[in-house]
Amino acid sequence: EVQLVESGGGLVQAGGSLRLSCTASGFTFDDYAIGWFRQVPGMEREGVSCISGSDGSTYYTDSVKGRFTISSDNANNTVHLQMNSLKPEDTAVYYCAAVLSVPGITLRRPSPYEYDYWGQGTQVTVSS
Repeated sequence: EVQLVESGGGLVQAGGSLRLSCTASGFTFDDYAIGWFRQVPGMEREGVSCISGSDGSTYYTDSVKGRFTISSDNANNTVHLQMNSLKPEDTAVYYCAAVLSVPGITLRRPSPYEYDYWGQGTQVTVSS
């Protein structure tokens, strides 16, 4: 059974940092891409970043470039999202998701419609 479990969310002041973790089980980590998404009430879920388990390539959406860093610990089937210089507009429920990695998957913004397996989400709240 495929499972993804997020952790690390919380409340932080603007300018602060959080590190989210996504621990996966039930599949061969190296064969998959892991994406991070976020969603606020009333809005569509949006792709934030992704990483390929096979070659380590990454993607960041423009709004988080230079502030967020995605990394993979394949030995422990865990992907981290280090979030620095947080802004109130980063407030959302953050989800990690997995899909079989295909060539070029990190060349574009991750779409929630492409990903097959999802975690339960973790709340990130940035106060001004």
